Formats: sequence, structure tokens, C-alpha cells
Amino acid sequence: MLLNFVLIYILVSVGIGLYVATKVKNTRDFAIAGRHLPLPVVIATVFATWFGAEAIFGVSATFVDEGLTGVVADPFGSSLCLIIAGILFSKYLYKLNIITLGDFYRKRYGRSIEVLTTIAIMVSYLGWVAAQIKALGLILNIVSEGTISEQAGMVVGTFVVLTYTTLGGMLSVAILDFIQMLVVISGLLFIAYLVSDLTGGVAPVIQDAKNIGHLDFFPKGNIWVWITFIGTWMTMMLGSIPQQDVFQRITSAKSAKIALWGSIFGALIYFCFTFVPMFIAYSATLINPEYFKDIAEQNSQLVLPLLITKYTPLFAQAIFFGAVISAIMSCSSATLLAPSVTFAENIVRGYYPNMSDKHFLNVMRVCLVCFSIGVLFYASNSELSIFHMVESAYKITLAGAFTPLVFGIFWNKANDLGALAAIIGGIGSWVIFEVLFGENFLVPPQLVGLIMSMTCMVVFSLIGSKAEPVKQYLNN
Repeated sequence: MLLNFVLIYILVSVGIGLYVATKVKNTRDFAIAGRHLPLPVVIATVFATWFGAEAIFGVSATFVDEGLTGVVADPFGSSLCLIIAGILFSKYLYKLNIITLGDFYRKRYGRSIEVLTTIAIMVSYLGWVAAQIKALGLILNIVSEGTISEQAGMVVGTFVVLTYTTLGGMLSVAILDFIQMLVVISGLLFIAYLVSDLTGGVAPVIQDAKNIGHLDFFPKGNIWVWITFIGTWMTMMLGSIPQQDVFQRITSAKSAKIALWGSIFGALIYFCFTFVPMFIAYSATLINPEYFKDIAEQNSQLVLPLLITKYTPLFAQAIFFGAVISAIMSCSSATLLAPSVTFAENIVRGYYPNMSDKHFLNVMRVCLVCFSIGVLFYASNSELSIFHMVESAYKITLAGAFTPLVFGIFWNKANDLGALAAIIGGIGSWVIFEVLFGENFLVPPQLVGLIMSMTCMVVFSLIGSKAEPVKQYLNN
């Protein structure tokens, strides 16, 4: 019965997405929902940017293992990312009326920088989307009691999300985000209420977490421990800013003001609500300490779903898995769409500039299918956990795409030579330190990449010819 409910819910969601898809008339509808979204829908779609597999399974599992210090990247870094991105995109990029971040790089620096940053952004999405697909496979495996393998679940989940996203694009994503956010919030709050009855209330759970140090946020140790802590925080907070899904969700708003407040409210709701699955997962360690301790040692991602299936009634299980699938479908649909639109707009279109809007819309859909196949292959073969799959996704954009974006907005002297040096120097140094030292180096490799990227931008921009003032682009 649980599997049947989940399948019915998926079919209803797909049906809504396909209906909305009939409203898509051009590439702007497909890529940024025609810039017609009101504040409530923008809030919902910004919230859904992060509230997916990682927030429910990854963050909660990491909190059970490591406490608040372990989740500095998400929700602390990711929430700040949405606020910073909202300010940047609504104030400086919204009025450019562009479809992708790659368009900004082209306008500011030229075609070469557009292509390089687009490739970096696309690569970063492999880990993020793969985490969502992996979680869908995990859920279908659990609710079917092993009848559907995790591999088969990944294939089914990819096909479902791909169906309505390919046809409806950002318009379908945004409407479903709004509906699914209501399901997610109400469903998980109801589960938290049931679980609190099993633990004797909320206070005993908080007190136990406090007693073992799980509520200590700042790390204990020397300066190198702090540098690692800050590097992890910055990877998510800054590395996620030059991301197409964040950009398209914010700039799909019908005004710059709505884009700003939608991102701020969406980020705040996300930050507060991420603690709900943390509370539910940690409660398992009080309800049955020995059993869930063994589970956590084997695979902490299973703590939350196994708690629900073993200690809640069927009705509650249906609500939980419906809410989880809602969150993951919302998150994965936009993160499949974003790199596909970016590749079509900033790489393919450069070779076929006279392509009609109708043909270009079909190109976007073909790119979406191809990227989905690549993500499915990566998810099926990666051994990383959901949390670490996401955490590692934004190292390349932190090292290679963040500096050209921010310096391009705020520094008049930034030019194409500086941007090229920033990309090569940032990504190159990050890769070298990652390969040679990995996590054993005193400074996180991605932080080395960021510092090198900024240094190269300043030095080579000053060496190169004077850039045309950025204000010319921002005022056009």
C-alpha cells in the first residue's frame, strides 16, 4: 500500500507538470518561466533550491554523526548563499534581462570566458543532481521493501523527473515547487509531532544532543581546524552563487523587488525548516539506541527512513515519503534543467546564432535528456554519500566561476585576461592540491583555488588592457 501511494503521488505530480507544460510557448518560458512568477511562488522555488535529498537525508545523517559543526556547509552556508545571491542577482543582473549566468560572462568578458565558466558550472551539477537521483533510488527501494533495487529506482526516478521537466521547463518546475513545498512542510511537521511523542517531547532530544556536544557549532582545535571549518562553510556559501539554478529561480520573478524578497524569505524558511529532519533523525538514537547506533555506523543515511518505517503507522509513512519525494523532485527538476539550459544557450547557440526560437527550444530539451543520462551514470557508479556528493559539487565553481562573477560586477578594471587567468589559476591550483594532498593539506584545496583565482584576477587585469567599465553593461 505504501508503494502504491508513492506511485500515485508521483503520477499526480507528473500530471500537474504536464498540464503546466502546455503553457510553455518559447525559450524564455522554458528557461526562466517567462519572468512572471509572483512572490509566493518565488519563495517556494527558492526554498526548493536546496531542500532536497541532501537536506532530508544528507544533513540529518551528518548531524547524527558530527553535530552542528558537521553541517556548517548546509544549512548555514547554503542559506547565506541564497541571501547573497538574491542581493547580487536582483540588484545587478535582473535588469540585464538575460537567460543564463553565461550570458553575463559573455557580455562582461567575451566568448572564451563564457564557454569556460559554462563548462565549470555544468560539471558542478553532476554531484548535486546525482545526489537527488541517488536518494530517489533509495526511497523507492525502501518503500518497495527491496522489490525495486536502488539502481532501478534511480532509473525510474530520473525518467519521472525528466518527463515533466523536458516538456515544461522552469514553468512546470516553479508551479510544482509551490505545491510540493506545502506538502513538504506540513508532512515533515506532522512526522516530527509523532516522533516527539515517542521521545517524551522535544526537550529531551535537545538536551541529549547538548549533553554530547552536538549543539556546539564552532570547532575546537588550532587555527588549521578553523581554516578547514571556514573553507567548508565558504564552499557552499560562495561556490553556490555562480549557479544557474539559483540564478533562474531568483530571476524568474516578475520584478527585481520580488526577486530580492523571494530569495530572502526562501532562504530563511529553508534554514529554519532544515532542523526538522535533523530533529527527527536524532530522535532515533533515543527511541532505540542500540539498533540505530548500528545503522548509523553502517550507513547513517538510513536512520531517518528506517525510523519512519519501523515506528510510525502506515498513514504517517505515506505522508513522510510523499513529502520526501516532493522535496527531491522539486530540487532535481530544476538542477537538471539549469545545466542543460546553460549548455544550450552559452555553447550550442554560439555556433548557431541564427537558430529559430522553436528549434532552440528543442535543442534545450535534447540537452536536458543527454545531461540526465550522464547524471544517472554518475549516480549509479559513485560511492560518495549524498551529503558529500553535494558538498564536493561546488568546489569547481568556487575556484573558477565565483571570482569572474563578483569582480565583473564590482571592479571596473576586471577584464578578459584577468578572468581567464582567474579561471585557469583557480581551477588549476585546486586540482593540483586536491590530487596531491586531498583532505590532508592544512588548507582546503578549494580555498587555495579561490585565493589563487582572486590573485590572478587582480594581477592579470592590471597587466592587461583596461576593461570597458562594467557600468556600461549594467546600465544597458
